[in-house]
Formats: sequence, C-alpha cells, structure tokens
Amino acid sequence: MTRKAMTGVLNVLIENVVSGVWPQGSLLPAEETLLDHFGVTRPTLRESLQHMVAAGLVRSRPRAGTVVQPQAQWNLLDPVVLEAALRHMRDRSFYDNLVDARMLIEPEAAALAARNAAPRALAAIGAAFADMVESEGRDTESWSMADLAFHTAIIEASENWVLRQFIVAIRAALMASFRMTNRASQSHEGAIAMHRAVYDAIQRGQPEEARQAMQALIGLARQDMNRSFG
Repeated sequence: MTRKAMTGVLNVLIENVVSGVWPQGSLLPAEETLLDHFGVTRPTLRESLQHMVAAGLVRSRPRAGTVVQPQAQWNLLDPVVLEAALRHMRDRSFYDNLVDARMLIEPEAAALAARNAAPRALAAIGAAFADMVESEGRDTESWSMADLAFHTAIIEASENWVLRQFIVAIRAALMASFRMTNRASQSHEGAIAMHRAVYDAIQRGQPEEARQAMQALIGLARQDMNRSFG
C-alpha cells in the first residue's frame, strides 16, 4: 500500500460525502464496488474509510454497511474535510462561526503578543504588515496571503502553544474567509489603518490597546463578510 494511493482514495471519498454525491444518511457503495472502482487493495480502502470514521463523516457497522453521518458530526478541522467543505459549503453559518471563534481568540492573542513578543516575532509581524501595504491595490490573492501572514505572526508571537495549534487547524478556513472579505472590502486603506493600530499597540507593549484594536479589526471583517453574503 502506498501513502499516495490512500490519499487519492481518501480525497475522492470525502469529496463525494461533502459535495452530496452520497447524501447524509445514505449508504456508501459496498466495499467490493469501491475496490473495483478505485483499483486499490483492500487495506488501502479500509484505511481511507477508517480516516472517514475518525473524522465523523461516516459510521460503519457489521452487516449494516457504511452510512454517511449528519453534517453536525463532521470534524471540519480535519484538513481534508475542511478543504472539501471550503469548495462546496457556501454556508453563512460556517463563516459566522469562524468569525465568532476569531473574536474569542485573536484579541487575547494580540494582548499576549504585546506582553510576550520577542524581537524576532515583532519583526515577523512588521514584515507581514509591510507586505500588506505593498500588496494594497494589487490582486486579492496577494493581499489575502499577506493578511493571513499578519494574523499568523501575531498568534505565533503570543508564545501560547494552544493558540498556535488553533491557527494550524483553521489555516485553510482563515485563508478562504480572507479571500471572501477582502473581495468585499470597501476600503483597503481603512483596513491597513486598522492593522497598523494592532501592530503599533503590540510593538509598544500595550496589551489592552492591542486587544481592542484586534476586536475592531475582526468587527470590520464581520461587516465585510455580511456584505459578501448580501
């Protein structure tokens, strides 16, 4: 069994579930049918199915088959599931929940960064901010990548390992939300000013000011998201 074969099978299986090819509550095709379709070994297929069980996409019972679970059971922080969800789920609640989580976590990360950031971490935040300024007015993708780097650098600067794991888990979702909100933004100049306020407060070592500036920045992201959904 090769890892490449398992990954390929897993991607297709997850894509079929998340896209609705196999709707919630439906049975997956029989194992023999899937083996014929993919042309892989039984261990390869079973490892892929085990990953889907662990991710909450399906449940498997002897003689009952493999059933697609309700969406509420899916682990959307699983990287493969998340990538598929971002392609197929234009669900406002998905992005509302993401912004809610950011509002809980990122202002505190900014405050911690203002207290804990080492010189190298401050330099990383500054470099990401400079990239945002440089990419303003260019393509949305460059701006979004710089935006992601800025927020990632702040969480890294917090020196809190739990927050660092958070950013790893939702990196793809954050990038998707940045693309959406940056396309809908009415003023990148205003966004730059708000990012600068966060950076300046962290650089000056002012935790409360950094927290408030980040709250305002995420509030702006929520407004842009609302505009995107109309």
